[in-house]
Amino acid sequence: MAENTTINPASSLAEIQTALESLHDPRILAVNEKHGNDHAVNLTKLRGLAKQIKTNQDLAIGLWNTGDSAARLLAMLICKPKAFGFEELDSMLREAVVPKVQEWLVSYVVKKSAHCEALRVLWFADSDPVVASAGWELTVMQVSKNPGLLDTAGLLDTIEAEMKEAPERLQWAMNHTLAEIGITHAEHRARALAIGEKLQVLVDYPTPPGCTSPYAPIWINYMVSRQA
Repeated sequence: MAENTTINPASSLAEIQTALESLHDPRILAVNEKHGNDHAVNLTKLRGLAKQIKTNQDLAIGLWNTGDSAARLLAMLICKPKAFGFEELDSMLREAVVPKVQEWLVSYVVKKSAHCEALRVLWFADSDPVVASAGWELTVMQVSKNPGLLDTAGLLDTIEAEMKEAPERLQWAMNHTLAEIGITHAEHRARALAIGEKLQVLVDYPTPPGCTSPYAPIWINYMVSRQA
């Protein structure tokens, strides 16, 4: 593995792929595989590579089309988010089955797109729980930024009825929404806390020292206490 990879911003797709391969670290792969990811590149080094390349939409598309997770993560860092169309982003999300790739696509690209709300509505109602999880993560953003677009009480109804038995990634996104509602909307806080206490989702999640538990009641109370 190369400790320091220097690359010309005008490098070809093949040269970028070679640079990514030079950063491959089996120890990183072993850690990532525990979380369902398959990239073997340190993300700090990946960001360093992106900084050298700068914004390059054509290269980003080429990297995405390789299907390689590290290449796709790099693509998210050098692309022009507003250059993607609605159908293009929908197709990319449905291809992005690897958790980290989906996370970066939603966070770094879709949230900056003019199609964000339309895609949120589409994905939120999708029968595929992986796709639906992206819709719920976009809903987290709207809970705090544009609550008028949402039926917050209805969201709490759905969370109460479905989160306990939801597949892992969808459950995590629903729990994030529950916590965000409790943190940002005082009028719904008591119910959000009650739902979290009732369902006990992630109550035993191992939390490193210095980090906040994802268990909604602890998460909500901690963040609200910081606002005081």
